[in-house]
Amino acid sequence: MFLKSPPSLILASTSVYRRELLPRLKMPFECQASGADESPHLGETAVDLVARLARAKAGAVAVSRPDACVIGSDQVAVLDEGERGQVILGKPGSVANCIDQLLRCSGRTLSFVTAVAVVRQSDSFVSEFIDTTRVAFRDLERAVIERYVARESPLDCAGGFKSEGLGISLCESIDNTDPTALIGLPLVRLAAVLRRLGFELP
Repeated sequence: MFLKSPPSLILASTSVYRRELLPRLKMPFECQASGADESPHLGETAVDLVARLARAKAGAVAVSRPDACVIGSDQVAVLDEGERGQVILGKPGSVANCIDQLLRCSGRTLSFVTAVAVVRQSDSFVSEFIDTTRVAFRDLERAVIERYVARESPLDCAGGFKSEGLGISLCESIDNTDPTALIGLPLVRLAAVLRRLGFELP
């Protein structure tokens, strides 16, 4: 009797944080950059933006690997500025931008919106979901922020901080249903999708 081989699993991402999270599920996978254009569309909400990009990343890789299960994901941080509306905070990219972002977040609550799309083109399988994590920051003096940014250099993180590292010291509270979502890939719901696709977990 021969056991059926599990389908190929591809993470359509170059994010080091997602590459470090997925091995928790103890399954072989490979990473492939999607090449998807991540520019936001005019007037696009945070939810629409991350959902579109997660789908685009997975879809771009699935075209060349139709029998594989491809995971796409995207995340932004959202700051509610009252009458001025919601501001989407992406990856700061520079020390100055990172400091400015965290100064804006001081004493306020950010929503981290993470979208996941799992696509298998051969049978038109698509599963999508969105996770929202709310992070309340304590009052932060500029000197505190500067020390933090110098020590951890979170320039490639939405919102400019790493909850899995020293960034946790900037918080008053974190409200979520899946702690892995804030790091970049919500494994609780992703595992459920992969079980539906035939992966054995655990």
